[in-house]
Amino acid sequence: MTDQASFRQGLLDPAQPAPENLLDGAAAPAGKRYDVYRNNVTHSLIEAMKAAFPLIHKLIGAQNFSTVATEYVRTHPPRSPVMMFYGTEFPGFLPNFPPLAHIGYLADAARLDLALRQSYHAADTAAFDPAPLQTLSPDALMDARVSLAPATRLIASNWPLYDIWAFNNLTNAQKPQSLAQDVMITRPGFDPAPHALPPGAFQWLTALADGSSFGQAHDFALNKNPNFDLAVGLSLALSTHAFAKIDHKELK
Repeated sequence: MTDQASFRQGLLDPAQPAPENLLDGAAAPAGKRYDVYRNNVTHSLIEAMKAAFPLIHKLIGAQNFSTVATEYVRTHPPRSPVMMFYGTEFPGFLPNFPPLAHIGYLADAARLDLALRQSYHAADTAAFDPAPLQTLSPDALMDARVSLAPATRLIASNWPLYDIWAFNNLTNAQKPQSLAQDVMITRPGFDPAPHALPPGAFQWLTALADGSSFGQAHDFALNKNPNFDLAVGLSLALSTHAFAKIDHKELK
């Protein structure tokens, strides 16, 4: 008999021999069948990574992706049979993979791929009602708290992250320029989409997500970036369905 631990141990490590006492249906050693199964497991995980990180696949090409994905799946086997979020450690893995470590933006590109997948699988929510933004008094509005939709994701980046995504996914997109771009991902319909954030909007939205009031988030964003324009940030958030609801005692 072969225990499950030894059976699993060799699945992602080709240097490991087939488990001892592993027999096929005819009671013969099943080493060759185990090798076939091991190859199939590795291949299926690599294919799962390819589907999960399409931007990384485009940026480094099929051969490089196969190499890095093979190393990843062997060192980070799945912890759950549910594969929708497999690869959560991949953004942190890439900077430590020597052949690709010189490509500084890869980790953020992987974070973008991961966030798009998380947004896709996030819970649905009712459409945000913007009416209180106009009906609340200015003081009440500053005290109100606005929550983000479950599908909204925020990524801070020192790279032109949105432009990198657009150049690899949109027709006639311009070549990325040398600038930092924070990104917001929202899901107004069935499919999530990334949006380049204007200056200070990442800090503003992050503060709102952390529970700050509208006024506190505004002050925090201005403190971090004097170029923050509330009207521009609010317009983008509303048009992309980034918000879930607004709370204030006057609305109850």
